[in-house]
Amino acid sequence: MTNGIDSPGGLMVRKLESIFTLTDEEQQALRDMRIELANVEPDRDIVSLGDRPSQTCLLLDGFTCVYKGSTDGKRQIMALQVPGDIPDLHSLHLEVMDSSIAAISPCKVGFIQHSDLRRVCERYPRIAAAFWRETLVDASIFREWLLNIGRRKTYSRMAHLLCELLFRLRAVGLVESGTFDLPITQVELADLLGTSPVHANRVIQALRADGLIRTQGKTLTVPDLAKLVKAGDFDPLYLHLKENETA
Repeated sequence: MTNGIDSPGGLMVRKLESIFTLTDEEQQALRDMRIELANVEPDRDIVSLGDRPSQTCLLLDGFTCVYKGSTDGKRQIMALQVPGDIPDLHSLHLEVMDSSIAAISPCKVGFIQHSDLRRVCERYPRIAAAFWRETLVDASIFREWLLNIGRRKTYSRMAHLLCELLFRLRAVGLVESGTFDLPITQVELADLLGTSPVHANRVIQALRADGLIRTQGKTLTVPDLAKLVKAGDFDPLYLHLKENETA
């Protein structure tokens, strides 16, 4: 399933428009930005802990994650990014990366120089406000993930994660009839949910057995979103999507 948008800047506009209303002139300014395209293989860092980047990354296709590792080699994935996200937008103001961002699946990314971002934000203050709202939404998602990992049982934790991905992917036009790409391994799901790969596999099987999801390869279908929402104790308020706030 592809994003169906003919320019990298167009995808960035669609993502920001899901949380902030931009004028036609502001949208065009984003579409006109200079973006350097690159392909990233799975399990490769895009930026690493301790880096001092001079550019930021727009995810165009695939999934990336924010992660940190413990001294004994264990990894905790703390956030997922979907097409349209800018996972290291905070590097525009924080000089040193305090976590790593890696490709989970084969990814296409676009790099935007910090100088170009600062220039467009100075010329269009409302674009700066849109980026600020984007970072605030990221923080809101972090808070929800903390609750999800700390207080929900694994079955509900998994259902909640799948609901979130559906809502976020739908906001950028990447869900068709409840179906979306999910190129995430069971090991990565375990790192996301703070459990073991074996237990993550059992929970996926339980969700399938209960009719809450269907899987085919790396594609997942949610036949009844209301049931999955109930199982995951999911409320999309924390995503701050315009479609939810005006519903």
